[in-house]
Amino acid sequence: MDASQTKAYAKVVENGVQAVETIRELRMTGYTGDQLFVLAYDEEQTGRTAEAAGAQPILSEHEQSELTGTRWLRPTPDELRRRIEGMGFSEAESGYYEQQLEQGKVLVVALTSAV
Repeated sequence: MDASQTKAYAKVVENGVQAVETIRELRMTGYTGDQLFVLAYDEEQTGRTAEAAGAQPILSEHEQSELTGTRWLRPTPDELRRRIEGMGFSEAESGYYEQQLEQGKVLVVALTSAV
């Protein structure tokens, strides 16, 4: 789904368990797995949470093109902000969400087609 043609909904939750529950609630309202994304400051937590929730991890363009699963590095704050901006959020919103991730929280994003 091209972020330039979508509207994004975001929610910051305390941990992966709450992210899974939030995604479950979003599914009950009609979202599908290809519309639901998660991001944590720790790459392994992002992967585990996405898998448990049946959602997609928010990856960089490079990671999307090379889904090897063997590289789980801690991204820089700038990289996290770029990933979030790539989902359709402003620079200010991305900065806020990145700060929340630094505190150990998890970002849940749901994308819908823009009307």
